[in-house]
Amino acid sequence: MKIKIINPNTTWSMTRKIGHCASQVVAAGTEIVAVSPAMGPASIESHYDEALSVPGILDEIRLGEEAGVDAYVIACFGDPGLYAAREAARGPVIGIAEAAMHAASLIGSGFSVVTTLERTCGIAWHLAEMYGMQRFCRKVRACKLNVLELEHSGSDAYRIIVEECRQAMEQDKVDSIVLGCAGMTDLCKAIEDELGIAVIDGVTVAVKLAESLVHLGLKTGKRGDLAYPLSKPYSGLLENFSRG
Repeated sequence: MKIKIINPNTTWSMTRKIGHCASQVVAAGTEIVAVSPAMGPASIESHYDEALSVPGILDEIRLGEEAGVDAYVIACFGDPGLYAAREAARGPVIGIAEAAMHAASLIGSGFSVVTTLERTCGIAWHLAEMYGMQRFCRKVRACKLNVLELEHSGSDAYRIIVEECRQAMEQDKVDSIVLGCAGMTDLCKAIEDELGIAVIDGVTVAVKLAESLVHLGLKTGKRGDLAYPLSKPYSGLLENFSRG
Protein backbone atom coordinates (compact mmCIF):
# COMPACT_ATOMS: atom_id res chain seq x y z
CA MET A 1 0.00 0.00 0.00
CA LYS A 2 1.22 3.49 -0.82
CA ILE A 3 -0.11 6.55 1.03
CA LYS A 4 0.91 9.99 -0.15
CA ILE A 5 0.96 12.78 2.41
CA ILE A 6 0.73 16.22 0.84
CA ASN A 7 1.99 19.04 3.01
CA PRO A 8 0.41 21.96 1.11
CA ASN A 9 3.15 24.39 2.06
CA THR A 10 6.61 24.40 0.51
CA THR A 11 8.63 24.11 3.72
CA TRP A 12 10.42 20.80 3.29
CA SER A 13 11.74 20.57 6.85
CA MET A 14 8.12 20.33 8.00
CA THR A 15 7.31 17.82 5.26
CA ARG A 16 10.15 15.54 6.33
CA LYS A 17 9.01 15.75 9.96
CA ILE A 18 5.43 14.90 8.96
CA GLY A 19 6.60 11.94 6.89
CA HIS A 20 8.78 10.60 9.71
CA CYS A 21 5.97 10.74 12.29
CA ALA A 22 3.51 9.09 9.89
CA SER A 23 5.95 6.28 9.12
CA GLN A 24 6.11 5.39 12.82
CA VAL A 25 2.42 4.43 13.04
CA VAL A 26 1.65 2.55 9.81
CA ALA A 27 1.70 -1.21 9.39
CA ALA A 28 4.55 -3.10 7.82
CA GLY A 29 4.17 -2.98 4.07
CA THR A 30 2.61 0.49 4.00
CA GLU A 31 4.81 3.00 2.20
CA ILE A 32 4.60 6.66 3.19
CA VAL A 33 5.48 9.25 0.55
CA ALA A 34 5.55 12.77 2.02
CA VAL A 35 5.75 15.68 -0.41
CA SER A 36 5.46 19.44 -0.70
CA PRO A 37 4.08 20.83 -3.97
CA ALA A 38 6.34 22.61 -6.41
CA MET A 39 4.17 25.72 -6.03
CA GLY A 40 2.50 27.32 -3.05
CA PRO A 41 3.05 29.36 0.12
CA ALA A 42 5.86 28.70 2.60
CA SER A 43 3.22 28.39 5.33
CA ILE A 44 -0.58 28.43 5.43
CA GLU A 45 -2.06 30.94 7.85
CA SER A 46 -5.03 32.50 6.04
CA HIS A 47 -7.81 31.92 3.54
CA TYR A 48 -5.53 33.53 0.95
CA ASP A 49 -2.75 31.04 1.67
CA GLU A 50 -5.21 28.15 1.53
CA ALA A 51 -6.59 29.22 -1.85
CA LEU A 52 -3.12 29.54 -3.37
CA SER A 53 -2.09 26.14 -2.01
CA VAL A 54 -4.83 24.24 -3.84
CA PRO A 55 -3.29 24.11 -7.35
CA GLY A 56 -0.15 22.57 -5.88
CA ILE A 57 -2.23 20.01 -3.96
CA LEU A 58 -4.15 19.02 -7.09
CA ASP A 59 -0.93 18.69 -9.07
CA GLU A 60 0.38 16.27 -6.44
CA ILE A 61 -2.88 14.31 -6.64
CA ARG A 62 -2.40 14.08 -10.42
CA LEU A 63 1.14 12.79 -9.97
CA GLY A 64 -0.04 10.35 -7.33
CA GLU A 65 -2.74 8.94 -9.59
CA GLU A 66 -0.13 8.36 -12.30
CA ALA A 67 2.11 6.59 -9.75
CA GLY A 68 -0.64 4.31 -8.43
CA VAL A 69 -1.02 5.86 -4.97
CA ASP A 70 -3.74 4.16 -2.91
CA ALA A 71 -4.74 7.03 -0.58
CA TYR A 72 -3.84 10.61 0.30
CA VAL A 73 -3.59 12.78 3.39
CA ILE A 74 -3.73 16.57 3.17
CA ALA A 75 -1.49 17.68 6.02
CA CYS A 76 -2.77 21.14 6.83
CA PHE A 77 -5.35 21.79 9.55
CA GLY A 78 -7.44 23.96 7.25
CA ASP A 79 -8.02 20.88 5.03
CA PRO A 80 -7.48 23.05 1.91
CA GLY A 81 -8.75 21.69 -1.39
CA LEU A 82 -10.10 18.54 0.29
CA TYR A 83 -13.21 18.06 -1.84
CA ALA A 84 -11.46 19.04 -5.08
CA ALA A 85 -8.77 16.47 -4.26
CA ARG A 86 -11.44 13.84 -3.65
CA GLU A 87 -12.90 14.56 -7.08
CA ALA A 88 -9.51 14.00 -8.69
CA ALA A 89 -8.51 10.83 -6.79
CA ARG A 90 -9.62 7.21 -7.02
CA GLY A 91 -8.78 6.31 -3.46
CA PRO A 92 -9.57 7.99 -0.13
CA VAL A 93 -8.39 11.54 0.57
CA ILE A 94 -8.32 12.47 4.27
CA GLY A 95 -7.91 15.93 5.79
CA ILE A 96 -6.12 16.08 9.12
CA ALA A 97 -8.65 18.40 10.79
CA GLU A 98 -11.57 16.18 9.80
CA ALA A 99 -9.72 13.07 11.00
CA ALA A 100 -8.58 14.59 14.30
CA MET A 101 -11.97 16.02 15.23
CA HIS A 102 -13.75 12.75 14.52
CA ALA A 103 -11.17 10.82 16.53
CA ALA A 104 -11.64 13.21 19.45
CA SER A 105 -15.42 12.75 19.28
CA LEU A 106 -14.95 8.99 19.66
CA ILE A 107 -12.92 9.09 22.87
CA GLY A 108 -14.69 11.78 24.89
CA SER A 109 -17.53 14.26 25.12
CA GLY A 110 -15.48 17.36 24.39
CA PHE A 111 -12.20 18.60 22.94
CA SER A 112 -10.39 21.88 22.41
CA VAL A 113 -8.22 22.76 19.43
CA VAL A 114 -4.84 24.37 20.10
CA THR A 115 -3.59 26.10 16.97
CA THR A 116 -1.07 28.72 15.88
CA LEU A 117 -2.21 32.25 14.99
CA GLU A 118 -5.45 33.73 16.30
CA ARG A 119 -6.58 34.58 12.77
CA THR A 120 -6.84 30.86 11.96
CA CYS A 121 -9.29 30.15 14.79
CA GLY A 122 -12.24 31.07 12.59
CA ILE A 123 -11.14 28.51 9.99
CA ALA A 124 -11.07 25.77 12.64
CA TRP A 125 -14.53 26.77 13.93
CA HIS A 126 -15.88 26.69 10.37
CA LEU A 127 -14.53 23.18 9.87
CA ALA A 128 -16.01 22.01 13.19
CA GLU A 129 -19.40 23.26 12.01
CA MET A 130 -19.04 21.71 8.55
CA TYR A 131 -18.00 18.34 9.99
CA GLY A 132 -20.79 18.28 12.57
CA MET A 133 -18.30 18.62 15.42
CA GLN A 134 -19.63 21.80 17.05
CA ARG A 135 -21.23 19.92 19.94
CA PHE A 136 -17.86 18.35 20.79
CA CYS A 137 -15.57 21.35 20.18
CA ARG A 138 -15.42 23.38 23.40
CA LYS A 139 -12.93 26.01 22.29
CA VAL A 140 -10.33 26.89 19.66
CA ARG A 141 -7.24 28.36 21.28
CA ALA A 142 -4.43 30.27 19.58
CA CYS A 143 -0.80 30.18 20.71
CA LYS A 144 0.02 33.36 18.77
CA LEU A 145 2.82 31.52 16.98
CA ASN A 146 3.66 31.71 13.31
CA VAL A 147 3.67 28.27 11.70
CA LEU A 148 7.33 28.54 10.72
CA GLU A 149 8.34 29.13 14.36
CA LEU A 150 7.63 25.42 14.83
CA GLU A 151 10.60 24.73 12.55
CA HIS A 152 13.11 26.72 14.61
CA SER A 153 14.83 24.53 17.17
CA GLY A 154 15.74 27.53 19.31
CA SER A 155 12.22 28.94 19.54
CA ASP A 156 9.99 28.88 22.62
CA ALA A 157 7.19 27.20 20.65
CA TYR A 158 6.98 23.98 22.66
CA ARG A 159 6.63 25.75 26.02
CA ILE A 160 3.97 28.10 24.63
CA ILE A 161 1.97 25.23 23.11
CA VAL A 162 2.16 23.16 26.31
CA GLU A 163 0.93 26.09 28.38
CA GLU A 164 -2.03 26.64 26.05
CA CYS A 165 -2.84 22.93 26.21
CA ARG A 166 -2.66 23.09 30.01
CA GLN A 167 -5.15 25.95 30.05
CA ALA A 168 -7.44 24.03 27.69
CA MET A 169 -7.32 21.03 30.02
CA GLU A 170 -8.00 23.06 33.17
CA GLN A 171 -10.41 25.71 31.91
CA ASP A 172 -12.33 24.01 29.09
CA LYS A 173 -12.85 20.73 30.99
CA VAL A 174 -12.10 18.64 27.90
CA ASP A 175 -11.29 14.96 27.47
CA SER A 176 -8.73 15.56 24.72
CA ILE A 177 -6.77 18.23 22.92
CA VAL A 178 -6.53 18.43 19.15
CA LEU A 179 -3.32 19.95 17.81
CA GLY A 180 -4.34 22.44 15.13
CA CYS A 181 -1.28 22.40 12.89
CA ALA A 182 0.56 19.66 11.02
CA GLY A 183 3.82 21.25 12.15
CA MET A 184 3.00 20.17 15.72
CA THR A 185 2.91 16.48 14.83
CA ASP A 186 6.23 15.66 16.52
CA LEU A 187 5.12 17.29 19.81
CA CYS A 188 2.07 15.10 20.41
CA LYS A 189 3.57 12.39 22.64
CA ALA A 190 5.66 14.79 24.72
CA ILE A 191 2.65 17.00 25.46
CA GLU A 192 0.52 14.00 26.33
CA ASP A 193 3.16 12.66 28.72
CA GLU A 194 3.65 16.06 30.36
CA LEU A 195 -0.04 16.88 30.89
CA GLY A 196 -1.64 13.46 31.25
CA ILE A 197 -4.42 14.05 28.75
CA ALA A 198 -5.11 12.57 25.32
CA VAL A 199 -3.45 14.72 22.65
CA ILE A 200 -4.55 14.08 19.07
CA ASP A 201 -2.32 14.72 16.09
CA GLY A 202 -4.31 14.82 12.86
CA VAL A 203 -1.44 13.59 10.69
CA THR A 204 -1.08 10.20 12.34
CA VAL A 205 -4.84 9.75 12.80
CA ALA A 206 -5.47 10.61 9.12
CA VAL A 207 -2.78 8.19 7.95
CA LYS A 208 -4.21 5.32 10.01
CA LEU A 209 -7.72 6.13 8.79
CA ALA A 210 -6.56 6.19 5.17
CA GLU A 211 -4.73 2.91 5.69
CA SER A 212 -7.88 1.32 7.16
CA LEU A 213 -10.08 2.48 4.29
CA VAL A 214 -7.68 1.01 1.75
CA HIS A 215 -7.59 -2.30 3.65
CA LEU A 216 -11.39 -2.34 3.54
CA GLY A 217 -11.38 -1.72 -0.21
CA LEU A 218 -13.24 1.59 0.15
CA LYS A 219 -12.64 4.29 -2.46
CA THR A 220 -13.98 7.76 -3.17
CA GLY A 221 -17.53 7.56 -4.51
CA LYS A 222 -17.81 8.72 -8.11
CA ARG A 223 -21.59 8.77 -8.61
CA GLY A 224 -22.34 12.24 -7.22
CA ASP A 225 -20.55 15.49 -6.51
CA LEU A 226 -17.20 13.72 -6.05
CA ALA A 227 -17.24 12.36 -9.60
CA TYR A 228 -14.16 13.13 -11.67
CA PRO A 229 -14.04 16.77 -12.87
CA LEU A 230 -15.55 17.47 -16.27
CA SER A 231 -13.23 17.66 -19.24
CA LYS A 232 -12.62 21.26 -20.25
CA PRO A 233 -9.75 23.62 -21.06
CA TYR A 234 -8.23 25.93 -18.45
CA SER A 235 -6.38 29.12 -19.38
CA GLY A 236 -3.32 31.07 -18.34
CA LEU A 237 -1.42 29.78 -15.32
CA LEU A 238 -3.94 26.93 -15.01
CA GLU A 239 -3.49 25.64 -18.54
CA ASN A 240 -1.76 22.47 -17.33
CA PHE A 241 -4.82 21.57 -15.26
CA SER A 242 -7.00 21.08 -18.36
CA ARG A 243 -8.68 17.68 -18.46
CA GLY A 244 -9.70 15.54 -21.38
